[in-house]
Amino acid sequence: MLVHILKSKIHRATVTAASVDYEGSLTIAEDLIEAAGLVPYERILCSNMANGARWETYVIKGPRGSGAIELNGAVAHLGKPGDKVTIMAFTELEQHQAAGWEPKVIVLGAGNHIANSRGI
Repeated sequence: MLVHILKSKIHRATVTAASVDYEGSLTIAEDLIEAAGLVPYERILCSNMANGARWETYVIKGPRGSGAIELNGAVAHLGKPGDKVTIMAFTELEQHQAAGWEPKVIVLGAGNHIANSRGI
């Protein structure tokens, strides 16, 4: 049996921009994508800690080292610069593999720099 389990998480990311006119997605700085084990165009689930909004979208690369976390398209209505968001990606594993699984998690601090990590 396959189980759907957390693969990657970026916690307490600060939204740096929101553009309703962009076609959609979430821009994430390239170094944060790599640290969290995400892949460009990967499907993600996001939640806004400021208002409880949750949505699915996909990852696009932002400039490395920029700290970019940008809400694009319709989801720009679900948050604003300064909001804290959590970004999650999931995978499927056989149930026996899930028992020892540890996701890649990064917790961000000021300027969206990595303050803490595990599973990396």
